[in-house]
Amino acid sequence: MAIECSYYLEDLDTRELPRRFLEAFAAILSHSNYAPLLDAASRVGLRCSRCAVTCPVYQASGDRRDIPCDRSALLMDVYKRYFTLRGNLSARFGKSFVLTEEHINRMAEEFYRCTACRRCKKECPLGIDHALITRLGRWILAEIGIIPKALVVATREQLEGDTHNTSAIPAAAMMDTCEFLEEDCADEHGLKIEFPVDAEGAEYVFFPAVSDYLLEPDTLMGGAAVMKATGGSWTIGSKNFDGINYGLFYSDRMLGRIVSAEVDELRRLGGKKILIGECGHASRSAKAFVPTFGGNQPPPVVNIMEYTYDQWKAGKLKLKPGVIKERVTYHDPCNIARSGWITEQPREILKHICADFVEMTPNRQDNYCCGGGGGTVSIDEIRKFRTTVGGRRKADQIRATGAKICVAPCANCKKQVAEVCEDNGLDVRVCGLHDLILKALDAPDFMKTNGSGPESAEADASTEDA
Repeated sequence: MAIECSYYLEDLDTRELPRRFLEAFAAILSHSNYAPLLDAASRVGLRCSRCAVTCPVYQASGDRRDIPCDRSALLMDVYKRYFTLRGNLSARFGKSFVLTEEHINRMAEEFYRCTACRRCKKECPLGIDHALITRLGRWILAEIGIIPKALVVATREQLEGDTHNTSAIPAAAMMDTCEFLEEDCADEHGLKIEFPVDAEGAEYVFFPAVSDYLLEPDTLMGGAAVMKATGGSWTIGSKNFDGINYGLFYSDRMLGRIVSAEVDELRRLGGKKILIGECGHASRSAKAFVPTFGGNQPPPVVNIMEYTYDQWKAGKLKLKPGVIKERVTYHDPCNIARSGWITEQPREILKHICADFVEMTPNRQDNYCCGGGGGTVSIDEIRKFRTTVGGRRKADQIRATGAKICVAPCANCKKQVAEVCEDNGLDVRVCGLHDLILKALDAPDFMKTNGSGPESAEADASTEDA
């Protein structure tokens, strides 16, 4: 276990950056539960490299910097030298590791080559969670101001900006978008849907990735159609309507603040449950950390795919079988699949509504990351690395299926997989699960518009021909 910070800060190198790094490291160890993890890892052999055979980034790059245990060693060397008694004694009686500015710069580079997909943990014979160690390293760096600009700008707007969301969308613009989607769904699909805003006492308060309002209208319309068809009690909050939580990728302090803001919005509206949209990291952030940061009696967290599946199995949601004729495959987002949380629900729905569904291999808990995990998808400067190195295995998987549609139920995965397909020459459409549900919905009569939508247009054309 870590000893008091003052013990280790006695004889540090006087250069500013190493001192600041160690002070931040010491503070985090004192106010979190990372110390037992690091203490256990420091006592075992950390460098067997079995993780190399399962890391998709290393498999593509062949660069030792991408071997998970080698990357973890960058932080563990600091911990063992400055935060264990053995390291302190060895420094006093002989040569030992010294933290330098160059070492910190190396950590800043290599920690953001990792997608935090956690495949390595499944392979490690000692169960070392290298992604968690990487995340801790990113948090320490963040506390001394070393953060990718894309992450810090988005998080700052979400927590301190006027809009309180990562895309800086004003609430009025969000509501205008919802009104447009209601009209568009009626015109294009012949379905009446609603996006209730600030409805008090609803069972579910909905937090999609805010980027869905800009980029994934069919995903949102599909979700709203499911809620309408099943009579779901739900609302969107005008004060906070963003499920994105980039704190998961670089700072537990930011992670906790964002989760708390979601819970505050639910309680403002008198809601009962948090409903997360099709976003892997938003779902994991809420599911795993609302119990920690949600105060007394934290609310339950439900992913919209869970809700849709449960309603379908209960007979409250009717879906037409085999209506999607193109070959479809499914990408497992790491944040909801690695733990085995959400794997079967979307597959059962897809097998029902798709005439030609094929699996990638491997899949489910053994899936390959899209290549943009761990927040790297937001860093456009490294797109080439993300799509041709980090995403190469995913491109190979998709190509092998021969699919024309790849369902990727996560905002980050949608963006990354689309770019992977583009940069690797794959003619594949990337969409969400609810995009296809929207096409397969056997809607009750109260949802149908009169004489609108593609099916009505076809019927009108047939009548005219006759």
